[in-house]
Amino acid sequence: MEYLTRGKGFEWVYLIVSPQNPFKDPSLAEQGERRYLAAVDAVKRHPGLRVWVDDIELHRDPPQYTIDTLDALKEREPECDFTLVIGSDNLVRFSGWRQAERILKEYGIVVYPRPGYDSEALAAELRNAPDGDSYRIRILSDAPQVDISSTEIRKGLEEGLDMSEYLM
Repeated sequence: MEYLTRGKGFEWVYLIVSPQNPFKDPSLAEQGERRYLAAVDAVKRHPGLRVWVDDIELHRDPPQYTIDTLDALKEREPECDFTLVIGSDNLVRFSGWRQAERILKEYGIVVYPRPGYDSEALAAELRNAPDGDSYRIRILSDAPQVDISSTEIRKGLEEGLDMSEYLM
């Protein structure tokens, strides 16, 4: 997040905690509030970061679709320009997201590299779609990479492993 706010022109990063990813196991939804509080605690430990932990999805009926969240943020804060930041691992199935084309045209995406994924090739596939030349896709090719997922971190914490090097 520091990389985005200090080096890539983002004034703020909104960290949205979702109770339920439509692509994941619904039984994980009950962990949303706990993950939100953990994110708030993590960000508090770094007061210089321009990161806002937002619980907007915790107060909406499921399923939480990214386009609906972006629209709700824009309605709540019309003076802000919102851009979605995703890992290149999410780019693999991005075209299957609800109103993916609208996200790409109206909000745009910034793609953070993940090991094992060719961000440029995946973005090129999206740009080859009809209207793909109007898609706003920015690849952060020089970003530092972290070779662990948030799911793996949560699992390690649940198992009592020391995951401090991956936490804020």
